[in-house]
Amino acid sequence: MPSIRVGLGESVPERKKGEPEMTPLNAKDPEVATHGGENSSGRCLLTLLGLAFILAGVVVGGACIYKYFMPKHKVYRGEMCYFENENRDRAVEPYFLPIAEEADIREDDNIAIIDVPVPKFSDSDPAAIVHDFDRLLTAYLDLQLGNCYVIPLNTSIVMPPRNLMDLFAKLATGSYLPQTYLVREEMVVTEEIDNVSDLGIFIYQLCVGKETFRLQRRDQITGLQKRSVENCHSIRHFENSFVVETKICQQ
Repeated sequence: MPSIRVGLGESVPERKKGEPEMTPLNAKDPEVATHGGENSSGRCLLTLLGLAFILAGVVVGGACIYKYFMPKHKVYRGEMCYFENENRDRAVEPYFLPIAEEADIREDDNIAIIDVPVPKFSDSDPAAIVHDFDRLLTAYLDLQLGNCYVIPLNTSIVMPPRNLMDLFAKLATGSYLPQTYLVREEMVVTEEIDNVSDLGIFIYQLCVGKETFRLQRRDQITGLQKRSVENCHSIRHFENSFVVETKICQQ
């Protein structure tokens, strides 16, 4: 009697003797599968490390951009009123002139940068002024002439950065408007400065590319007499509780 085979599902053909064993298409090599899993994990780890480096670069780059390109110092704006007449006792009704300026005071750098706009009630020139307390130098950039002038810092007129910051903080409130007086000083051009790179980074940035001259106070030059052919310009500014008129003369 013929034999009958009963099975669940499809029958699997019998392998003849000598034929190679057939591997199902959907079967995976365990070794290949293991290596594939390791490669996938490695790629994920490298991707995460790359993203971490990119994120760190963005954070550091953003901090550098903020540090070097965003304003780091508060700019103060102050205004004073000053009496111009030298003999105040004879004036029955003294007339006070207003003067306004902006100050970028960098206490960490020991620098004060003063911006003097075009005045409304005087014939003085607009200017940018740098007071370098480390190098003990002052530089005036006459914005009308386009010339730069350098002189030793006069600490009897210019307050140090901390005191100057306190003064402008009071002026910035608007409730403190002192009525003060005018101090005059006269400077004379003595020589031209060919290289401004030795004057410090802040004065260099102010004066580079401009004709730059060295100044000396007239009262410190022995035997120097005023000449009618002198070309003089004035800058009125304040870095103290009084206003200063700096007169610069060039022969």
